[in-house]
Amino acid sequence: MNKYAEECPFSRYYGGCAYVDEVEKLTIERVKFLFGAEHANVQSHSGTQANMAVYFAILNPGDTILFMNLAHGGHLSHGAKVNFSGKFYKIIHYGVSKEIETINYEEVRKLALEHKLKLIVADASAYLRTIDFEAFFKIAQEVGAYLIVDMAHIAGLVATGIHPSPVLYANFVTSATHKTLRGSRGGFILCKEKYAKIIDKNCFSMNPGRTSILQPTFSTRNFILFPAFFFSSVNA
Repeated sequence: MNKYAEECPFSRYYGGCAYVDEVEKLTIERVKFLFGAEHANVQSHSGTQANMAVYFAILNPGDTILFMNLAHGGHLSHGAKVNFSGKFYKIIHYGVSKEIETINYEEVRKLALEHKLKLIVADASAYLRTIDFEAFFKIAQEVGAYLIVDMAHIAGLVATGIHPSPVLYANFVTSATHKTLRGSRGGFILCKEKYAKIIDKNCFSMNPGRTSILQPTFSTRNFILFPAFFFSSVNA
């Protein structure tokens, strides 16, 4: 019984996964309902792995990405030199203004227009203000770039409606489950239905994409095995 359940539900590489399929299917349905998303993948083991899966799905090595500066509140998987994202891609950083310490959206637009971007990543690991996802969306549309929102540090606020949701604006939304969602360690990806196949493919081939029948992914544990985790977010 200690074997893998590889690939997506009802399309596994191994037999004997019928119950795992149902559990993962229910997890996906709950995540989609909670955030109002068209598609969800719940196989990542962390927010960084979720980011990696999306990068590999839409980028090639050397492509240019616009991230928030780590020193201004960004994240290691947002282009830090010690991280895979800083090694595989050309990184441009935006930051916060010195005067009021908020994201300078004019700077973001200027950098986006100056560089031939393939991707803009919004959100941070240490930013105390509301993020204007619509502003990021308009900039991404203007320069023809994808938009990812990494909401790992505000996902609980998004789930309860305290912070505006990025789902309407972003091509892809990634998150961890062990921060403001109050779960155990895990990660997931939300996206439009038209990106479902490339996300599921890359979660499997370039990322974990698998779980043990006796040890479900942590995202599955959060939304299924700990129902209070899900329902407390919905009812908060």
